[in-house]
Amino acid sequence: MPLEYDESELCQITRLKKELEAALGRNGSLEKENQELKQEVARLKAQISSLKAHDNERKSMLWKKLHNSIDNSNADASDFLKVPELGLEAENVYPRPSFQELAVRKERQSKVPKPPPRSNSFISPSPKEVSENKVKAPSVPAPPPPPLPSKLLACSRSVRRVPEVVELYRSLTRKDTNMENKTNAAATPVLAFTRNMIGEIENRSTYVSAIKSDVEKQKEFINFLISEVQSAAFKDISDVEVFVKWLDQELSSLVDERAVLKHFPQWPERKADALREAAFSYRDLKNLEAEVSSFEVNPRESFNSELRRMQALQDRLEQSVNNTERIRENTSKRYRDFQIPWEWMLDTGLIGQLKFSSLRLAREYMKRTAKELQSNESSQGNTLLLLGVRFAYRVHQFAGGFDAETVRAFEDLKKISSSMANHKQ
Repeated sequence: MPLEYDESELCQITRLKKELEAALGRNGSLEKENQELKQEVARLKAQISSLKAHDNERKSMLWKKLHNSIDNSNADASDFLKVPELGLEAENVYPRPSFQELAVRKERQSKVPKPPPRSNSFISPSPKEVSENKVKAPSVPAPPPPPLPSKLLACSRSVRRVPEVVELYRSLTRKDTNMENKTNAAATPVLAFTRNMIGEIENRSTYVSAIKSDVEKQKEFINFLISEVQSAAFKDISDVEVFVKWLDQELSSLVDERAVLKHFPQWPERKADALREAAFSYRDLKNLEAEVSSFEVNPRESFNSELRRMQALQDRLEQSVNNTERIRENTSKRYRDFQIPWEWMLDTGLIGQLKFSSLRLAREYMKRTAKELQSNESSQGNTLLLLGVRFAYRVHQFAGGFDAETVRAFEDLKKISSSMANHKQ
């Protein structure tokens, strides 16, 4: 006899179905939120690693200069404690000289300012305009974005969406949904510094006297730097790099940049920090683009090691681009206010070049995978194929498509996939 339910049981079954559907819906939303949080954590870890790398680089330079000053000092200098101030931000850290050198600096003459490097794209208003700008804020409208570079324009036109990449990726991931690429960000050890040692140095009369000497005798020199920073305006981000390098070199002649400049309330700290931030960010992205563009496959390197190297480079690309795009709106507004070039942060600038350069990684990855599949007859063929297609799909979504050369590499990989499927049948 067929199983029959009374009305109360049917109502209970219906209610349980609704509760199950609601629970599944909540579970799906929580999984999505969890995935977004994981991505955000990965981006933040990458940003922390980058900042720590900058910090370590500056500190290594600082210690090198310190050892040089120790070698050149007299035997009497051993009575003084010689350590640099380690609690400053990476961009504002400069090595402190020995106290014997500070005593000599106390009697020195005021530093003759060296004019900053000039270029055609550097715009510096007259002293009259500078004084007027101190009273009245500039009301110059933001310049329009520059025209798309011809080189990048050709690249963007050559990149197009390839639906076959998405189709092949989805067909393979439906068969194997348990495989995930995991990358571990290298941990940078946290260095602990003793505040008592720094406080002891600052309380020494020789050090304090040297700071006072710089404030008094270098006043004209510092006022010159203030005028240069306030009036600095650029059209090309590469000129900002040159200017920041010059500014850091000039400020390094002070006993302690931060301790001296805090006695000059007119020092444009926000603009100087923005100039340094723009120069360092552009330099890092430019170095990364050069590293990707010059990537070469090493035939003597193992297959797995080669793939991990390309995946790690793609991870750095995506993290750097995502970090820049996330802060682009607020940062570009701040740069415009300080007359610092910001167009390099757009997809028509350096960011677009970084995305296009990732196609080189996709081509090398697919070629390397295809070569391995052709020489590998083991049961790992499906896994290798999935790795190649997964990476191709990842770069395809990141760069916004493939160019003709990358499409050819994908077609070769797709033919191998089809032959593998026919062989199984």
